[in-house]
Amino acid sequence: MIKLVMPMKKRPGMSTAEFREYYETHHRVIGEKYLAGFASRYFRRFLNPLPDRSGNLTEPEYDVLLEIWYPDEATFQACGERLRQPDIAKEIAEDEAKLFDLSQMRSYLVDEFESDLEEKAR
Repeated sequence: MIKLVMPMKKRPGMSTAEFREYYETHHRVIGEKYLAGFASRYFRRFLNPLPDRSGNLTEPEYDVLLEIWYPDEATFQACGERLRQPDIAKEIAEDEAKLFDLSQMRSYLVDEFESDLEEKAR
């Protein structure tokens, strides 16, 4: 399993409500259109900040964690090739500019390790 995570920040001047609405009604649809047949999961994890240890609530560094799962490296690579096709790349880039602070976009492949807390509780 290949897992891609992208923390992303909303475009300056856009409210959290506007950001989430646009993402879920427009950008998500574009993602689904091009990820279908490649990705096995497509998550948008919207972040809701909690007060820090001093009780202060601050603007989050990122507004959403995009997570896409691919069954294997070959499928991940094939999807990347498709997304780089000029017409597809243009459509995605134009929509991303309406939604994200492009200077803050990052991409990571994730290695996961899970603790068995049920075993630890025994």
